[in-house]
Amino acid sequence: MKSKILIVDDESDFCEIMKSYFTRKGYDVLLAGTLHEGMVLLKEMQPDILFLDNNLPDGQGWEAVEEIVEIIPQIRAYLISAHKNKFPVKSYNTTHRIMVWEKPISMRTLDSFF
Repeated sequence: MKSKILIVDDESDFCEIMKSYFTRKGYDVLLAGTLHEGMVLLKEMQPDILFLDNNLPDGQGWEAVEEIVEIIPQIRAYLISAHKNKFPVKSYNTTHRIMVWEKPISMRTLDSFF
């Protein structure tokens, strides 16, 4: 079974580049442009991996991390933003399944993790 990736970001070019990259690597990829749409897809598709932008049209994506981890405790989440944000360290962050990445993300970085 293919691993599933959900990318929640309102930058359509970024989403299409990421989808193309991961599709070539054999992942099933779904895209969402808002936090609400992302949460609906998260609950429906139960992805293995999540890329979550912080600044979304309908809210701050990173504020949903606690809820996301409650829904899918084993999820690998990559919190992404073009702005240098300080992510508040919480107890669920000790699993090393949550990482913060600053945009732009290089192909070299992706290759080293995937």
